[in-house]
Parts: sequence; C-alpha cells; structure tokens
Amino acid sequence: MSDAALPPLTIVEVQRRVGEELTRIGPVIDELGSRFAAAGEELAPVGGPVRDAMLGRLQNDLDFTTSARPEKTEKLLAGWVDAIWDMGRAFGTIGARIGEWQVEITTYRSETYDPLSRKPDVSYGDNLPGDLGRRDFTVNAMAVSVPGREFEDPYGGLVDLANRVLRTPGRPEDSFSDDPLRMMRAARFAAQLGFAVAPEVVEAMTAMAGRIEIISAERVRDELVKLVCAPFPRLGLTLPVDTGPAAHVLPELPALALERDEHHRHKDVYEHTLTVLEQSIDLESRLGGGPDFVSRFAALMHDVGKPRTRKFETGGIVTFHHHDVVGAKITRKRMQALRFSNAEIDAVSKLVELHLRFHGYGSGEWTDAAVRRYVRDAGDQLERLHMLTRADCTTRNQRKADRLRKTYDSLEERIARLAEQEELASIRPDLDGAQIMEIPGIPPGRRVGAAYKHLLELRMDNGPMSLDDARAALLAWAEANPED
Repeated sequence: MSDAALPPLTIVEVQRRVGEELTRIGPVIDELGSRFAAAGEELAPVGGPVRDAMLGRLQNDLDFTTSARPEKTEKLLAGWVDAIWDMGRAFGTIGARIGEWQVEITTYRSETYDPLSRKPDVSYGDNLPGDLGRRDFTVNAMAVSVPGREFEDPYGGLVDLANRVLRTPGRPEDSFSDDPLRMMRAARFAAQLGFAVAPEVVEAMTAMAGRIEIISAERVRDELVKLVCAPFPRLGLTLPVDTGPAAHVLPELPALALERDEHHRHKDVYEHTLTVLEQSIDLESRLGGGPDFVSRFAALMHDVGKPRTRKFETGGIVTFHHHDVVGAKITRKRMQALRFSNAEIDAVSKLVELHLRFHGYGSGEWTDAAVRRYVRDAGDQLERLHMLTRADCTTRNQRKADRLRKTYDSLEERIARLAEQEELASIRPDLDGAQIMEIPGIPPGRRVGAAYKHLLELRMDNGPMSLDDARAALLAWAEANPED
C-alpha cells in the first residue's frame, strides 16, 4: 500500500456526492428537522457525516447539532425513536436509534481546557456558526440545516476538503490550546483521509507539542488506535514524529531515528519500521481482512529495543543483540502507560519478543522439536507472528528476499504437516494431571507440576508417545526425582 497524496476533488463532484447522500438519509434528517423546527429549535447534521458524504464514505451514524438543550431533545425524540440513551448528557449529547440509524444530537457548545485539566469544561452556545467555529478542523465544521437542507460552511471547509487539506477554523494555536488532543486528531485524520496538513497547523503542533501531556492516556490511546488502523498510517505517524507530540505519547517511535555514523553501517530503523508496518498491512488478508491493531502495533514496536542495545563493533558493524527481549519489555511498559487491555499488551509484547526467532531456522536445520516449540511459544499469535516475520524483510537484495520468503514457506509447510499429524495447536503431555498423580502415586503439589513439565518437554522433543511409553517415562522421572 502507499501513502502517496490523493488527487484533489472538484467542487462539482463534492456537491454531487452530498446531494446523493442527502437523498439517502432524507427520511431521517427531514423528519427530525421538522420536529425540532415545530418546537422552535434549530437542527443540523454536522461534522463527520457531512464530510464523509462529500468523500463518498456512506455511514449510518449521524451526528447533529441543535439549539435545544438535552432535556428538550430527549422530549422531542421520545415516542418516535426506537431507543434513547443519555450517557453523553454531561456533554450535551443525547443518542438514539431510529431503525438502522444511530443518531447523536448535541446542543450547541464550546469546549475549553483549564491549563492543568485533563477534561473539557462544557458550556452551551446559542448559534450554529459559533458551534462550528469551536470544532477541530474546517472539514468537520460544515453543517446542513434541516428540514430546509441549507448548507452551512462559514470557515471554507468545502474548499479545504476538495483540496484534501486539514486546516483549523480559527488560529490553530487557539484550537490546540482549547483541546490539545486535536494535535493527535490531525494525525488521525491525515491517516484516515489521506489529507495534507496546512503549514500553520504543522507550525502550531511543533510549538505546542508538550501540551499533549495534559490529555488522559485513555484519550490518546483511542486516537492512536484509530490512526494505526487507518488506511494511510504512515501519513498519520510521521506528522506527530516530525512535529513533536509523539515524543510525549509514544517516544519509542521517534527514538528509532538513530543518529547515523558515516563509519558504521545499519539500516534506518525508523524508515524500516514504517515499511514493516505497511508490509504487515498487506498481509492482513491472512487474518480474514480488515484492520488488525495487534499485528500493526507489533510491527510498529518490533524494533523499539534497538536504541538501547546498539553496539559499534570493529569493521564498521553495528549490532543490536537481544533487542527483541528488551523491546518486548519496553512495549509492555508503554502499552500499560497508555491503558491498553492486558490481552492486547500480552499479544503485542509476545510478537515483539518472538519476531527474531525464525532467524535461527537457517535453511531448515530446525528439528521437529524446535518447530513444535516455535508453535507452542507463539500460541494464539502464530498467524500474526507469520505476518510480522515476513513483513520484517525489507532488504533491497531481491535474491536474499526470495531466499527468506522460500525458507519461511518451508517452515509454514512443516508447521502445517506437524499440525495435521499431532494437533500442534493444543499440545499437551501424553498423560493428564490425574494420571500423573495416580501412576507413581504423587500427591497434589509442586511435584505434579514438575512432572507435567517434564512430560511436555518429552512431547516437544519426540512427538506423541504411546500410553506405555508415557507411563514408563513418568515412572523413570519419579524415581530420579523423589519427594524432598
């Protein structure tokens, strides 16, 4: 895949798409608009749905802005919608389901941050232009007043969208001061939409990068996940690296841009990492398609141990011994700081730790026991490990690349063959816990676990054993390891 800039759109094409989308969602927006207008209130689809309509990205989630306060919105919806929820009431938002449509209606508002606060102070506004002016980017500051379907674009979002540029409605310094998370949102929208970022926005991000630290880890994490899973993640990642916010929320990424030494040879680790990410994305069909955060983030983090393990050797060689183990620890610590789930942390850290294991395979010298251990250690991340290992080959030497690919093909074929013969995915000792206690008469305790581990190692080394052979091996172990 490529993060090359997308061509600009024509205004005529944008207007045509909007007309088609308004026709599609008309039954919902016109009825809602009439209900609010009859009650003396204003209502307008706003933000993402309007922007995405212009880009031809259809969706069934509709955002509205209104002059009505939340309690009045709730009354106007009651009895007509299929369901109502008010979890966003504190921020002026009432949600509803209308058939296949998910709707969120938010009162005109403005948000500002206290310099030391992690949460926005919400105050209601009294007009649509004011509400649009407090939004993050001009392409999200467009609305369509209903039921009349009048297009509202006081900040030039239509032109910016046609030119595929991210710009703020007002001064970017004011926007980022009010909500520093918008710096990460700029990166996320660049990654999702393939848009460039206006020079003044880049300048403000560079000057204000440190302000991102007042934002909660959870909000930063959510933006990072959306960015990494977007169609153009390289665009989204290079922006906060180049301007500075990444140094505060994901410092391991800019740290990969190691200082080059003319007397020593090593790859540009930062550029290598972005290429591995893109090559991993190209392999996602192996998982059934769709963005996969775990495999993408593992690709992004797989070499984060290199800056700490870099050593200069004689002859101009640079080494990074044990960067896989060091990188796994760094990855776990960073993901914990960003409040990822334990399951995500374990999965990504495991992939980082194992990403070099294949290179001990040589040209196929591994025994079947080594192959079994590779599968056992990868566990439920085996398919992602296949993807990461293949993606990690970025050499420009085509003969070397072909050789590595064919060698990994061979390993996967061996895994498949052993899996068919031995049910590799669920390798267990040939005796269960009850048999381990019963046959040699071992009481419950640590000795049972030690016997289980011994039999599992035998299973890894020799493959499946008969019941008689397993009994004999257990009795021999019990005799050699008497109870203390």
